Amino acid sequence: MEGKPLMIRDVPYCERPRERLISEGAHVLSNQELIAIILGTGTKQESVLQLAQRILHHFHGLRLLKDSSATELKEIKGIGNSKAVQLLAALELGSRVHKLQQENRIIIRSPEDVSRFMMEEMRFLTQEHFVALYLNTKNHVIHKKTIFIGSLNASIVHPREIYKEAFRHSAASIICLHNHPSGDPSPSKEDIEVTKRLVESGKVIGIELLDHIIIGDKKFISLKEKGYV
Repeated sequence: MEGKPLMIRDVPYCERPRERLISEGAHVLSNQELIAIILGTGTKQESVLQLAQRILHHFHGLRLLKDSSATELKEIKGIGNSKAVQLLAALELGSRVHKLQQENRIIIRSPEDVSRFMMEEMRFLTQEHFVALYLNTKNHVIHKKTIFIGSLNASIVHPREIYKEAFRHSAASIICLHNHPSGDPSPSKEDIEVTKRLVESGKVIGIELLDHIIIGDKKFISLKEKGYV
């Protein structure tokens, strides 16, 4: 005897896609769950999650789905004009965001490139900010993160926090930088110790620290050029 189809209302509230997106973030959701949110509702015969799974199965994943047409989508039982339009609009928006990221991607080839990218953002900060830039194999900046705010200290700047982000974003290399609120970018003993520690950690992990830049007021110093990287 066949049971009733599993509907979204049968899923515990905290496990439903919309609620998980709000509480945990969109990045934790599967492709099936994201498509289910876009569709909104299923049919009388199946839940929106089951419908989303059938769509993915029909197109063998996202690669073919992203190039689908409204006609192809409507060949799937449960997909009419409204749901086809919702899916196509979401796919097109994702494509445009991806193109925008490609067009705006920063390429780092030298310490001067780092300075041009970060100087105006960091030169007026009244506290020290330690920032990591994560690069791909072509030296494009794929992620930027402020690791901590406060006086630079080897016990605070732990390589684990820096390289954890590198793994998350599949970075090939890293450039670290921090500002000196005094405006003088001359490296301190602590700056040099932190740099050497990060270099050694990078060698062990296999993700190279390309440079550590200290930002002053319209001035900067590359610790690589000083021989510490």
